[in-house]
Amino acid sequence: MIEVDGLRHSYGEFEAVRGISLRIQRGELFALLGTNGAGKTTTIEVLEGLQPATSGRVRVLGLDPVRNRNSLRPRTGVMLQHGGFTGALTVRETVEIWRSLTVRPQTAAEVLELVDLGDRKNGGEGRRLELALAVLGRPEVLFLDEPTTRMDPASRRRTWDVVRELQKGGTTVLLTTHYLEEAEILADRVAIMRGGSIVATGTPEDVVGTLPARISFRLSATDVLPDLPHAARLVEDDRVTYDSRQLQTDLTRLLEWANAATSGWQPCRPDRPPWRMSSWTSPPTMT
Repeated sequence: MIEVDGLRHSYGEFEAVRGISLRIQRGELFALLGTNGAGKTTTIEVLEGLQPATSGRVRVLGLDPVRNRNSLRPRTGVMLQHGGFTGALTVRETVEIWRSLTVRPQTAAEVLELVDLGDRKNGGEGRRLELALAVLGRPEVLFLDEPTTRMDPASRRRTWDVVRELQKGGTTVLLTTHYLEEAEILADRVAIMRGGSIVATGTPEDVVGTLPARISFRLSATDVLPDLPHAARLVEDDRVTYDSRQLQTDLTRLLEWANAATSGWQPCRPDRPPWRMSSWTSPPTMT
């Protein structure tokens, strides 16, 4: 469904995407994962046909996104990182205008119900409205650029449900995100981008398992540190750093050690590990 070979894109002298290649199969949900500035948005804008590639070959549904834009656009859905709605129109008015510009659209009621805005025809969350417009034309390929940014937790979970339903219906989804949890929950495969390049690709389990996490903290007395089974330890003055390849196991043991040493200290909720809910770098850094 999507083929990328040696894609490069530059803004003047700055090269934002540096020769990446990937394949996305029919019905797959593929996530581009990385921090801001990694090159995710530039990559997806080239695939959407919003920017030409500086070099390399890109095909979506077998078509060039720029040269064949008129043929390709009715078959794809796009949710940009910033939609730019002014709020001058109601939710229903916005959907109806978009329907008039869409080939074979769903009804306004259908798409509003899908994104859980059925009871908010005169108001509602902007990001979910943008998702509604992206799926209005029943796209074969759906591009979602950081779709849950600025969403509250309930809206984020509902968006995940919508994306799963679309994928079950046969839609191929390319998602960009900087939330590790989002990629783990949704994606069949992920590619981690850093500095315009892909540094790892595979299933979420494979990728997370091969990239080390870094746990770092300050401690005045460093002569009583625990040995973690899957981590290398480095001590520099009062800064202690563990590089771990099994973060959950090692972090759990480290927290148990800290709890015993401080008679009941509870640094985080055990049911909500902090590394899953915050932005992260590759490798992740815990401080």
